[in-house]
Amino acid sequence: GFKRHVYIVLVAAAIYTNLAIFEAMNLDLSGKTALVCGSTQGIGKATAIALAKMGANIILLSRNEEKLKSVLKELDQTDNQKHDYMCADFSQENGISSIAEEIKSKKVHILINNTGGPAGGPIASADGDDFVAAFKMHLVANQQLSQAVIDNIKASCFGRIINILSTSVKVPINGLGVSNTIRGAVASWSKTMANELGAHGITVNNVLPGFTSTNRLSTLITKKAQ
Repeated sequence: GFKRHVYIVLVAAAIYTNLAIFEAMNLDLSGKTALVCGSTQGIGKATAIALAKMGANIILLSRNEEKLKSVLKELDQTDNQKHDYMCADFSQENGISSIAEEIKSKKVHILINNTGGPAGGPIASADGDDFVAAFKMHLVANQQLSQAVIDNIKASCFGRIINILSTSVKVPINGLGVSNTIRGAVASWSKTMANELGAHGITVNNVLPGFTSTNRLSTLITKKAQ
């Protein structure tokens, strides 16, 4: 139903932690393929593992091949899922364009846009290049990835594009000037994309996690303490 699709990442996280409240829900993703970005650690990795448990075929996407291979071994295969991985560095000029055609050939149904946030710091002292780099890694990368899966999603009459953002979309977080700005831009992009793709049965949604035990949070806390 509607809730299953809108909250797919939140439900996936719940399944991963074995919350009983979702046991009666139909969360079968057999036959569906999910491309999960930033999937070698943190929220991305947990999402990939959870979606695999729901029966989906997983394509891991990150820049570290050794870590990708390691996570690949952790994915559930009890329903004969076929898992794979792809390497790309979003910070590079042709990071996404170099694998766009390969992504199209994978026939992805679910796209999880998830990228580590920009370095922390006050907005007043942020350099213009910091904004440009973050814009490319987040909004431009999301756009390119979405374009690579949209044709197949339309043809399948089933599509979910989910963006992992931050609560800063609602209330800016002190000390994350560049991140607050870029997350807001991605949220606006997502809403626009949702309006355009809704008629094709494609939902585009944002998940706004708060403080989560990840490497990025540890880095931010360490920097603040110093």
